[in-house]
Amino acid sequence: MDARRDPSPTPSTTPPPTPAQLAGEAQDLEHVALKRVRLLASLTLIGGVGLILAIPFALKEGAEFFMPVTAALVIAVALVPLLEWFERRGVPSKLAATLCVLLFLGLAIFALGSIVLPAMDWVRLIPQRIEQVRHSLDPVISLYKSLQHWIDNTTAQIATAPAKSIRTVRLESTSSFVDTITTQAPHLLIQLFFSLLVIFFFLAGWTGMRKRTIVSRGSFAGALTTARVIQQVVEATSTYLGTITLINISMGAITAAILWFLGMDSPMMWGGIVAVLNYIPYLGPIACVLLLSFGGLMQFTDVWSAMLPPAIFLAMHVIEANVFTPSLVGRKLEINPLLILVSLSFWAWVWGTTGALLAVPLLIIIKTIFSAAGTPDIAGFLFEDGVLTHVGDDDEASDN
Repeated sequence: MDARRDPSPTPSTTPPPTPAQLAGEAQDLEHVALKRVRLLASLTLIGGVGLILAIPFALKEGAEFFMPVTAALVIAVALVPLLEWFERRGVPSKLAATLCVLLFLGLAIFALGSIVLPAMDWVRLIPQRIEQVRHSLDPVISLYKSLQHWIDNTTAQIATAPAKSIRTVRLESTSSFVDTITTQAPHLLIQLFFSLLVIFFFLAGWTGMRKRTIVSRGSFAGALTTARVIQQVVEATSTYLGTITLINISMGAITAAILWFLGMDSPMMWGGIVAVLNYIPYLGPIACVLLLSFGGLMQFTDVWSAMLPPAIFLAMHVIEANVFTPSLVGRKLEINPLLILVSLSFWAWVWGTTGALLAVPLLIIIKTIFSAAGTPDIAGFLFEDGVLTHVGDDDEASDN
């Protein structure tokens, strides 16, 4: 019989893999997978760094669009509890959104009216009362001149040719201030109208938008997490802004009452300035002290009487910042002061005063989202398993 037609199979000469070889192949596959994960994480990190570096310049250049939109969204998120309060009482969504916008607009108009108009009168009085300010500061100026004379004499004994500096003081006319307000008014009104439209449409479609966002998730766990994050963002933002607004209004009202008792002109204006600037952490109270000091010097001839309003406000601020705000806001919204300073400096650089007012609410929103979704873990990527994020606070709590 021909051997080529033998149907019997030829016995295999390759031995089966040993357990050591299988373990080695598994380790190789795991090493390859880890390298792939680290490569993807590296690309994500590089792209994220580039995006982070590009975003500030894009926000700064596009401030005319991004600033009113961001401010409107923050205000709209803070107004969501009021919207839901109206809806629970049977008010339609569009009517409830209209009521929220009208309440916010009325409060904003009252605040601007009580601050801007009296402030323009005070600015007009600066050239007339600058001599009074100088006369009130004569004791301080004399002390400064004596100190400066002593420094100059000491410097003259050390330096052979002391440099002479010429200091000039220039007062800008009040007409330029009025002209600036007049020329900027149409632009500000357009931005205000645009922001009000954003707030209205956001609130009018809030219920349906939240429902669609939740039900569009692919799993029940994803829908539950999305609903929890949305609720946490709304609660954190509205709680902070609502509480801080009540505190600032109280501070402004008490300041206005004290200044009225002291006989200072336009106490409502000063109370409004205190209420608005107190939204800005750290820098706002400092600006209030400086403005009250200058206003006191314009109002009173005695320097000690002029320093009484800023001294009273400073004492009130110390009590408010260390007693009332921590007890009312609570530990739920406790934020690292370093993060507040970084956020304040960043948003103030991007959008100026408006950015400084939005710094803390935006920080709260970002912190709340990261706490639920996972915070960036650069150290873990560099020194551990190449993962850029770790689980959120809620997930960690549930795991423990």
